[in-house]
Amino acid sequence: EIIMAKIGDDIKEAMIAHAKGHIEKHKMNVMIYFRNAAGIGGKEHPDVLEAIEQELDIVAKYDDQVEMLKKYF
Repeated sequence: EIIMAKIGDDIKEAMIAHAKGHIEKHKMNVMIYFRNAAGIGGKEHPDVLEAIEQELDIVAKYDDQVEMLKKYF
């Protein structure tokens, strides 16, 4: 039973690390938009504000996952 608890803790920590990695990735995307918004526009991202909002939604999703794992597990 102790081994199973340890495995559960390891899985939880891996999931938190995974989510935090995604948070950092998408935060960096937002920072790039802030610093170079004019250079990012075009066909793929004609609306820079919308692109930033999408990145923030992703950050919020992973932040929620981290908080849920810490709070409930």
